[in-house]
Amino acid sequence: MNAAPEFRPPTVIVLASGRGERFRAAGGAGHKLQAMLAGTAVLDHTLAAVRASGLPWHLEDVGHPGMGDSIAAAVRATAGAAGWLILPADLPLVQPATLNAVARALGPAVQAAQPHYGGQRGHPVGFAATCFDPLSQLSGNQGAAPVLRALREAGQVADIEVDDIGVVTDIDTPEELARAEALMKARLG
Repeated sequence: MNAAPEFRPPTVIVLASGRGERFRAAGGAGHKLQAMLAGTAVLDHTLAAVRASGLPWHLEDVGHPGMGDSIAAAVRATAGAAGWLILPADLPLVQPATLNAVARALGPAVQAAQPHYGGQRGHPVGFAATCFDPLSQLSGNQGAAPVLRALREAGQVADIEVDDIGVVTDIDTPEELARAEALMKARLG
């Protein structure tokens, strides 16, 4: 009898390279990742969830021209990883259990996994190690969308319904920050 292969967790890539221009253009003060959410910076909330997941992680916070360039640099920096979960740093409400669900969805027949909440596609998007080449060659502002689209067309993406509004709650404006604060209070209350 063959034993089940040991689970090798993918690495969570936390994308914190953006300039946060939309946040400032909408009236926000400073960088959105340093904006206070319940007394703690947005980035610190995201990193706390990543740490609590127990998954290996990498913070990509060096300035890059676009999201694709950031993903490519992070994937190359973690080339030995068993796969990657691409997590924008401005999702401070994402739950550790969601990170683990996306990580565990990856497998031989599943090259990518994406969480959904209330009919909306969210983040993090998980990619198997076999996606190294296309991810490491990304550039521009589209992020990993072209890689995910190709895998969807090949039927190699698992869509995971989660009870985690954090997968679709990003912070791009002061209004979204206020909404996240209200959601956080409701979750704790």
